[in-house]
Amino acid sequence: MPREKLSTTDVETSLQALEGWTLSDDGTAISKTFKFGNFVEAFGFMTECAIHAEKLDHHPEWFNVYRTVEVKLTTHDAKGLTELDFKMAGKMDKAAKH
Repeated sequence: MPREKLSTTDVETSLQALEGWTLSDDGTAISKTFKFGNFVEAFGFMTECAIHAEKLDHHPEWFNVYRTVEVKLTTHDAKGLTELDFKMAGKMDKAAKH
């Protein structure tokens, strides 16, 4: 199934619905840094997000050091942002609240 790149207007609207996510300078990705109480909480967040990523068949670029997880979402096939990026961002925000 082809993934449709969102228009600039759709990206801006979708980004406003999220908290703490930023748009890359070139407009092709969104990113956020999550901080947790310790490594176990950060790893638990990543584990929950990995399950969502598999179900969506949409995998994040991320980097973890101790209690911090830096995330970047983009859809490489579309060469930019798609609905999947914002769906995954929402799942990640929800997982971070646990």
